[in-house]
Amino acid sequence: MKILIVGSGGREHAIAVSVAKSPKAEKIYCAPGNAGIGQIAECVPIGAMEFDKLIDFAKEKQIDLTIIGMDDPLVGGLTDQMEAAGLRVFGPRKNAAILEGSKAFSKDLMKKYHIPTAAYENFDDPQKALAYLETAPMPVVLKADGLALGKGVLICETLEEARAGVKTIMEDKKFGSAGNRMVIEEFMTGREVSVLSFVDGRTIKIMSSAQDHKRALDGDQGLNTGGMGNFSPSPFYTEEVDAFCKKYIYQATVDAMAAEGRPFKGVIFFGLMLTDKGPRVLEYNARFGDPEAQVVLPRMKNDMIEVVEACIDGTLDQIDLEFEDNAAVCVVLASEGYPVAYEKGFPIKGLEKFDGKEGYYCFHAGTKLTDQGIVTNGGRVLGVTATGATLKEARANAYEATQWVTFENKYMRTDIGKAIDEV
Repeated sequence: MKILIVGSGGREHAIAVSVAKSPKAEKIYCAPGNAGIGQIAECVPIGAMEFDKLIDFAKEKQIDLTIIGMDDPLVGGLTDQMEAAGLRVFGPRKNAAILEGSKAFSKDLMKKYHIPTAAYENFDDPQKALAYLETAPMPVVLKADGLALGKGVLICETLEEARAGVKTIMEDKKFGSAGNRMVIEEFMTGREVSVLSFVDGRTIKIMSSAQDHKRALDGDQGLNTGGMGNFSPSPFYTEEVDAFCKKYIYQATVDAMAAEGRPFKGVIFFGLMLTDKGPRVLEYNARFGDPEAQVVLPRMKNDMIEVVEACIDGTLDQIDLEFEDNAAVCVVLASEGYPVAYEKGFPIKGLEKFDGKEGYYCFHAGTKLTDQGIVTNGGRVLGVTATGATLKEARANAYEATQWVTFENKYMRTDIGKAIDEV
């Protein structure tokens, strides 16, 4: 089979590595890809939002299967347009990707179908939002309605901070049109856990749990980022939590989308908060998480293409999803100054040290191949992932591997997975 992967980050690199393991994968393309993906796939200079060019390329190369990794093209309707052109594609249609594309939609869906989540109100008028805040208990969470690269969420401890947050999101439009509407949400406390799932419109199969680290600095300080590291499985995702979520959240979400005439085929990411009142949904994503994919996919035993095709064909109930009885930890190597301002274009040294080392992965996120070799080309540069028999072993392996790679202004958190020491 000829496979096309749409995207350019660490998630797409992890997808490409999984796809490459399948005996069905004859040729892999990635648009636009990055320097790491280019080592196992042919990268083509087409942007993820250049729908016409992607469709023309898929037809020209007789692509058998397209896997869309990124949120923007999914929310923008790339799946619909590719299907209309007679192409086989993995990823939710536009009317289902709204599960991620609009936080107001997803909150209303959860309210309507009694899926546990935080109390909230939606606003499209900043003055009404400010009036609501006058009587709201603090702290509160402000969320830009649309896509904001994982950064459109503000936790406000005081009324003053919340007022400033409304200005930032709705008036200053820091997150662009994503802030035309806003959700004001009850602040929940507890452990955050991420759970990825494959969905075929009716059946849902849960992947291994994971736990993200969003803040830029050690000790969960600093600004929110796209993710500074991850580990899988989460020791806080117990059998009791799993049973509750299967009963009240996972299948309920799939059934709700089907009932709304928006059948979901693809990957649903469940962002959960484990509160003292039980698990609650923080957010949905309509695709693999990043860097969740970098710790979950290396542990999956199944043939990636077989699972993806079962989702498309509605036969996921025939798949027994299996994961290795081990653990994985990913530490993101970023550019100093991320997520605000940073320099790029620095040569990366030591990547060859990962060659042939079983259980070690270096997933490229912001890299580019130049005449000088591979250089930094983004805020999050690499995702260094290692497996181990236990989370502690995987963590030690991952941090050891971060020392193999060097580039100017390299930055990373030193406490990824530290929570496992409390277990």
